[in-house]
Amino acid sequence: MNVEDIMTTNVRTVSSDKKLGEVVSLMCIYRYSGIPVVDDGKLVGTVSESDVLGKMFPRLEDLMDNMSTVDYEAQMDQYSDVVNVTVRDVMTPVVITVKPDMHILQAASVMVGRKFRRIPVAVGHRLLGMVSMGDVHKAIYQNTLATKF
Repeated sequence: MNVEDIMTTNVRTVSSDKKLGEVVSLMCIYRYSGIPVVDDGKLVGTVSESDVLGKMFPRLEDLMDNMSTVDYEAQMDQYSDVVNVTVRDVMTPVVITVKPDMHILQAASVMVGRKFRRIPVAVGHRLLGMVSMGDVHKAIYQNTLATKF
């Protein structure tokens, strides 16, 4: 069974010049943990909750020097500053993708190896869809066990 058999093709995308505030609204309302970034039909990155929240984390140096004096409430107040930037400012520009003709277990191996829960499906820089660990698990279950229970 290949990725193209189980991938989601109706994928919400954002452009890199979109204000992050609009994107985090989509993330929170629709419970997206990440969204592909597409400019002029070309997959150029992804923006994830980790990318957004990572901008609020204390720097490692600050943690090492002042472990007990980091003001985490003040760090949270930075959220309003973070959401005023563009997607380009926080996105992960290097995109790891899988191909539609890849076996689903090979795609799952890529996700496990990269600690991803979802991954874009693309040919070259053209986004075709997304596949998640849940998609893979559901397909394997339906293929092997669903009729037995």
